[in-house]
Amino acid sequence: GMTTRHINPNITGLSPYRPGKPVDELTRELGITDVIKLASNENPRGPGAAVLEAIRGASGNLSRYPDGNGFVLKQALARQLGVGAEQITLGNGSNDVLDLVARMAIAPGASGVIADHAFVVYNLAITIAGGRVVKVPARDFGADLDAMRAAVTPDTAVVFLANPNDPTGTWVPEAELVRFLDALPPHVWMVLDEAYFEYVDVAGYPDGVKLLARYPNLIVTRTFSKIHGLAALRVGYAVSSPEAADLMNRVRQPFNVN
Repeated sequence: GMTTRHINPNITGLSPYRPGKPVDELTRELGITDVIKLASNENPRGPGAAVLEAIRGASGNLSRYPDGNGFVLKQALARQLGVGAEQITLGNGSNDVLDLVARMAIAPGASGVIADHAFVVYNLAITIAGGRVVKVPARDFGADLDAMRAAVTPDTAVVFLANPNDPTGTWVPEAELVRFLDALPPHVWMVLDEAYFEYVDVAGYPDGVKLLARYPNLIVTRTFSKIHGLAALRVGYAVSSPEAADLMNRVRQPFNVN
């Protein structure tokens, strides 16, 4: 029976990730063809013309592995963001990078602090890495940073915070975030998930990349899936200290970017 097999005990309570239902599945099930899909926050405009042209141009090289170090993309991101290329870690979507952080940070017995209503992947990544999930109740559906700070203990390895948060749309102002980072012990990695960064245009909203120089334990994640309309291509990245990037690259799978 099952008892004779080796199974990672951390995964027994998990359920498989449930993505938004694909349009063709809905068409098969209900015969509906005029579908507007909102479940996964995909960009309805799709990628730009120059992007599609570049994809077509690259399609002749599909039998070759890509550059596992992502040199060209890292150089372009470094220029765009005003950081060093050695501060960037590429992932199969930022989802992959979130998992890399958990694998890098969490040893068995460590814990990870997340907010209620947070992206389900934080819970998955912490749990699979053998960590204990500490879920902090929300305040007005958003992250309660004071309560999250209070939940940090000596065994806390990582804090995950999405800003803005999916699915609630709440966000943390820069003053609150800086106060939280100032109070966070240096042994804790702070992950600021900015997958929807480019959609916010409001005074007081922080730019995590600009805070990196002050907080060596900060890791900012972003993605091409949303604003660039490239959800199917799976390209995301972290911006961090060079030390954190080096550690994440140790647990990264070879050729992890699609």
